[in-house]
Amino acid sequence: MNDYVFPVIFGVVAGTLTRIYMLRTDYRQYPTYLHGKIIHIALGFIASGLGAIAIPALMEENFTAITFLTVAASQFRDVRNMERTTLTELDAYELVPRGATYIEGIAVAFESRNYLVIFTSLIATLTFIVFNFYIALVVSLVCMFVSHLLMAGGKLKDIVDIEFIKPHFDGPGLYVDNIYIMNIGLPARQEEIMKYGMGFILAPKTFDASSTLANLGQRQAILHDISTSLGIYKDSGTPALTPLAKRDLDDGRVGIFVLPQKKDVDMAISILGQVPTLENAIRMPSESKANKEAHK
Repeated sequence: MNDYVFPVIFGVVAGTLTRIYMLRTDYRQYPTYLHGKIIHIALGFIASGLGAIAIPALMEENFTAITFLTVAASQFRDVRNMERTTLTELDAYELVPRGATYIEGIAVAFESRNYLVIFTSLIATLTFIVFNFYIALVVSLVCMFVSHLLMAGGKLKDIVDIEFIKPHFDGPGLYVDNIYIMNIGLPARQEEIMKYGMGFILAPKTFDASSTLANLGQRQAILHDISTSLGIYKDSGTPALTPLAKRDLDDGRVGIFVLPQKKDVDMAISILGQVPTLENAIRMPSESKANKEAHK
């Protein structure tokens, strides 16, 4: 039997288990259960196979086999495009859409996780060949843990302070604290909003956080997550009951107005804190060269 059979099998198993460990269906209900998960596990198996054969191919000086890794990169870019297209089409049927920025973040995450699988299976196979099964097992577990850490990005609670504020009307104008949300003229709608509505103020902790919070995609992600988790008192054709996020232009605070079916303030604050900080929305103007020179 070939000397590389067991290391390759071990690397494939380690990589596939890493992909399964990173795959979960949460409140966003994506990937879908069961067929969406099967697709991603199958792609994880393929990625782990590509990573596992890379080291034996190099040791046998079969450099042509390494070119399969470049093919894999192309295929996983297609996975990203597939996720983007699917989620964009589904977004049209959401009462509170995810938004393009959130969708792009999800698509990038699914692509990057396949690269983490390749890395894990490659390291696992190399360790098995150079050392032994037990050391390879420990290294694989470390790789799985690192992959899980890399999979989790920043959270909204890291960059903002969250405070519950009851919405109120000043004439037809709806406000959360002093932040204007929208105009509601019908008394019946005003009663519904006062009965079901909740308001929150997101106060950025830094100037960078204020710039990130100003991003419309980040604000749409906030509205989608809290509406998905707590439900929403809204149906199609009722624009007055649409959740909104508006910004105070003076200090960068953002007022969040939602109409959840489950009015639980503590749970809502917890959910808001767990909203991911979208990579495509992150802005760091303080790191710019002009800002640094100005503060010297």
